[in-house]
Amino acid sequence: MARLVVLYKIPTDGAAFDRYYFETHVPIAKKIPGLRKYEVSNGAVGTPAGASNVHLIATLHFDDLAAIKHAFASAEGKATAKDVLNFATGGVDMFFFESREV
Repeated sequence: MARLVVLYKIPTDGAAFDRYYFETHVPIAKKIPGLRKYEVSNGAVGTPAGASNVHLIATLHFDDLAAIKHAFASAEGKATAKDVLNFATGGVDMFFFESREV
């Protein structure tokens, strides 16, 4: 399996972010080809030291890295990536990687 983890930083308006993210962005992203599972954090994102600068974490599951690359080369993937500019006012970090159970 491979994962794409997206860390959305604290936005200028949290309520507007949440509304747009769940009503508009998630439906767009769920159309990405090869997407196996879509998870988001629930509630505050903390650290061992306390609060963080992250508002929401999204984890998208794919079969492998090639599937992620193929997904974001598609029209649906490009639309999803472009849409991030419409609501991620606090900034965003994206990481993708292969995963394995240990």
